[in-house]
Amino acid sequence: MRCWLKIEEMALEELMQRLNAVFQCADEIMHQDIIPLYAADIQDQLKKQFAYLSGGRGGDGCPVITFPDYPAFSEIPEKEFQNVLTYLTSIPSLRDAGIGFILVIDRRQDKWTSVKASILRIAASFPGNLQLVLVLRPTGFFHRALSDIAFRFNKDELKMKVPIIMLGSVSELQGYIDKTQLTEDLGGTLDYCHNRWLSRRTAIEGFAQKVKQTAQILQSFGTELAETELPNDVQSTSSLLATHTEKKDKMKEDIRVAVEQGNDILGSITKPVTENPDYKLNQDQLDNQTTVERLLAQLHETETAFDEFWMKHQQKLEQCLRLRNFEQNFREVKAALDIVSERLSAFTDVGNSRSHVEHILKDLANFKEKSDETVTKAKMLASERDAFIQSNHYAVDSIIPKCSELHHLCDAFTTETERRRKLLNKSLELHDLLEKSMKWCDEGIYLLASQPVDKCQSQDGAESALQEIEKFLDTGAGNKIKELNKIYEEYAHILNEDLKEHVQKVFQKQESMEEMFQKRQVSLKKLAAKQTRPVQPVAPRPEAFVKSPCTSPGLQRENVSNSESSALRRVNYRKGKSEITELHQSRGGSTMDDEENLAVLRQHVMNELIETERAYVEELLCVLEGYAAEMDNPLMAHLISPELQNKKDILFGNMEEIYHFHNRIFLRELETYVEYPELVGRCFLDQMEDFQIYEKYCQNKPRSESLWRQFSDSVFFQECQRKLDHKLSLDSYLLKPVQRITKYQLLLKEMLKYSKNCEGAEDLQEALTSILGILKAVNDSMHQIAITGYDGNLNELGKLLMQGSFNVWTDHKKGHTKVKDLARFKPMQRHLFLHEKAVLFCKKREENGEGYEKAPSYSYKHSLNMAAVGITENVKGDAKKFEIWYNAREEVYIVQAPTPEVKATWVNEIRKVLTSQLQACREASQHRTLEQTQSLPLPLPASSCASPSRNHIRNTKKMEEKKADLTSLEGCGTTVAPKYPEKGKGWAKPSHSLDASEENDGWSSAEEALNSSDAEEEGGGGAGEMKLTPGKYTVVTDYDKGVSEEFTVKSGDLVQLIREGEDGLWFVKNLSSGKEGWIPASNLLMLIGNSNSAQSLSSSESGTASSNFSTSSSCSDSCNVSSTSFSDIKG
Repeated sequence: MRCWLKIEEMALEELMQRLNAVFQCADEIMHQDIIPLYAADIQDQLKKQFAYLSGGRGGDGCPVITFPDYPAFSEIPEKEFQNVLTYLTSIPSLRDAGIGFILVIDRRQDKWTSVKASILRIAASFPGNLQLVLVLRPTGFFHRALSDIAFRFNKDELKMKVPIIMLGSVSELQGYIDKTQLTEDLGGTLDYCHNRWLSRRTAIEGFAQKVKQTAQILQSFGTELAETELPNDVQSTSSLLATHTEKKDKMKEDIRVAVEQGNDILGSITKPVTENPDYKLNQDQLDNQTTVERLLAQLHETETAFDEFWMKHQQKLEQCLRLRNFEQNFREVKAALDIVSERLSAFTDVGNSRSHVEHILKDLANFKEKSDETVTKAKMLASERDAFIQSNHYAVDSIIPKCSELHHLCDAFTTETERRRKLLNKSLELHDLLEKSMKWCDEGIYLLASQPVDKCQSQDGAESALQEIEKFLDTGAGNKIKELNKIYEEYAHILNEDLKEHVQKVFQKQESMEEMFQKRQVSLKKLAAKQTRPVQPVAPRPEAFVKSPCTSPGLQRENVSNSESSALRRVNYRKGKSEITELHQSRGGSTMDDEENLAVLRQHVMNELIETERAYVEELLCVLEGYAAEMDNPLMAHLISPELQNKKDILFGNMEEIYHFHNRIFLRELETYVEYPELVGRCFLDQMEDFQIYEKYCQNKPRSESLWRQFSDSVFFQECQRKLDHKLSLDSYLLKPVQRITKYQLLLKEMLKYSKNCEGAEDLQEALTSILGILKAVNDSMHQIAITGYDGNLNELGKLLMQGSFNVWTDHKKGHTKVKDLARFKPMQRHLFLHEKAVLFCKKREENGEGYEKAPSYSYKHSLNMAAVGITENVKGDAKKFEIWYNAREEVYIVQAPTPEVKATWVNEIRKVLTSQLQACREASQHRTLEQTQSLPLPLPASSCASPSRNHIRNTKKMEEKKADLTSLEGCGTTVAPKYPEKGKGWAKPSHSLDASEENDGWSSAEEALNSSDAEEEGGGGAGEMKLTPGKYTVVTDYDKGVSEEFTVKSGDLVQLIREGEDGLWFVKNLSSGKEGWIPASNLLMLIGNSNSAQSLSSSESGTASSNFSTSSSCSDSCNVSSTSFSDIKG
């Protein structure tokens, strides 16, 4: 840089010297250095033509100055006279002027006195050297004679430095000066025009001034260029270069105009010669030609000097611009390299599965592909170093380090990318090994599970099974993990805590599987050994056979003592397996094999659960990163349609919430049960509340599906699918959460199938029931959101308990008779929604379209408040019909279910709602009674229709027993039942139709309080004194201790008391499960409590059982028999 500044200073100094020389030469050529006088300054004085330089020369080349006859010669001011003579004497060359001037004074028309005065004035004022003075005296006789006489007498007075010759005629003048050197007015042939001469002199002097001004301007411009500071950015440098170039072009244009001006002057001088080759220029013209040519030469020198300076200055500016471009590109490229390096540093995850590693490798490859452009740009920029060096750039010392830095960054990025890729390939290799081992273990488990126990009892069957096992174990050489320490050493640089734990689990699984094979081999080898005598099977003694609910099917076929069965019930699976093995080695190992097979199948289901869960989490992550995140990517914004923008929440719903739940919580919890698959039900139960998020996702699915159909052909989705290398489009992955939530119940069923005798069976059953309940709730909510036309808030109606399609007939007290008759023959198609506080009647409308747009909608017709609803369970002539009547049968709806099972489910659910309301009414009445008797304020229920808690019911029942004589339901009707102006207050009395009353009666939570209280008084007011009669009852508590072990009932089941046997036993049929069995009467009283007979709950037989029904309203009780399913919401 310093070197360049020095060169710049030298170039400016050289330019100044050369331009100063031009300036001086111009003055010298025009003799301005001696007499700085211009024709333009005295143009008016020269125009008087009292003296002129015609261009004529004397014999020795002396310039001739002519003083023509000028009458007012004496009146010319002295200053003007001096200026004209000084200017005329400065025009000839110094050589010619040094010889001396010849003055020709023409006074032929003047007087002698004027001649004398003129001569004296000229002699006194002439500034140059004189060689000869020629005077043409007056031509008149008198003045001529007078001039002769006067000249003789005044000769001394007129004496000058040069001789004065008085001439009488022009011919005498030609004796001293050649005719060709005299103008026409003096009898010569010299072509002279004073105006032309004056114009030419003015032009030549103006051109000389132009040359000097051009030199001066270039001096100033050169100084300005040299003193300009170089900018620090590209834009300013480009602007400066453009400005200087523009000024340079203007300077060049001025020089071109000056050269053109000089050429025009030179052409005008040589024009006579050009027109007439024989024409000869006089000496004055030749001097003018020489002057112009010299001035043009100086002008050319000026242009050359400036061009050389400009070339250096332009090179400096261009190098500065190139440097600024390099610096800007360097900053951009370095920033880009820093960004890609930072992003590369984020690739620290080595993956937790093969698919995850492949996904990371794919992301790394895509990242490298995108980063290659930045790296290539950086390398190209770094390669410019040689070009800077070759061009002798002034800032090469600062450029070389930057280029070296770029090379280093590119190499470091490439090296780190390759290192990451190798790590991921190593991780992929490890996961391949782990998957091979797990696959080998699964195949082994399948092999063990597929070997039939009965065929292995024979010697040939045992040998065949043994060969299969040995053959399979031979395949483990290339599939199993041989030494765990070597794995740790080989993959130490990628093993994190999670991956190391995964390796340990796989290795433990492999060891467990090999241990199972070893035990199976031992058993099979014993069976394959030659037997000395046949083994006779002995049937177990009946009295020794005791069933246990915790024993396996294999154990039930063996003669096992009660103590052994009890021990098996108290141990878990692993401990029980070893005890069973020791206990039954002498019996061929059949029980051990059954337990092993069940354990293998449970492990297989668990493996499938975990592996599919991992794959599910990976797929969710892939969708969120590959599609959802890309919708916020500015680089992809141009591919997204304006109508699709800001609709990510509609398209993906709460998928991100689902992903975080499964990735952070559920998957990790599942993995903790990998060794205890029979206990996995507890994992589901612990997280059951979180599964409610699927309801929100499924409710949004129709909107998502509709949006997808509008934009499925979008370039954005196609580009995302291409990047992810997915064979299926996005809509297939948006369906994954719906498919996953339905998959859990299938896996739980399988796990429960193989875990019936394990300690976690109850949790598995509860988890299955809960998942089915969630599926039903999701399915019901999908139908509920399709209801249209309802003015109120559906959430205020309480929980949605049931929904389904039915045929409905109306039979109202009010209305036209024809309408009633028509209604009996033509049913209405209605979709009913049973809530805790109301039942809604809607009309199902099928929609045209595809996918979710084809899903039905439900037009709201009317609703019934459950506080005034009653039901009749059976309608004569059809087992699928039941009645829903409203407000003392003023409105009656005959409902026909698709199947008797659906009818039973709905009747049971409605009974639960009505019973809950009735119980709430009685508790409210008891509180008011106690308050009146004890004068103590008791809190009333918040809602008359709310289900009371179990403790509250228990306390209330105790109060009933103590205060039976004070209990009355008279006030309950006015508190709970809604007020109807036309129909009165209190409980509506049942009004039975002929069809319904012939077989059974209906019942309602709004039944007349007097009937209930009378029945309680007749029954003695206690549940323990209730007399059992054949009929149908609802169970209020679970029971599994019948005489027949297979006979169990649960709360909410509908049972039928068939007949009473001996020893206080009743033969009971569970109508919900179809099983039959004997139950002690004492237990039966506890099961049904004060439950009314389902046959006629409002008849006189039901008076003793008025209110104590189960308050459970779990939707899971009816999931298996409901006509609706989760498949209804699949798109």
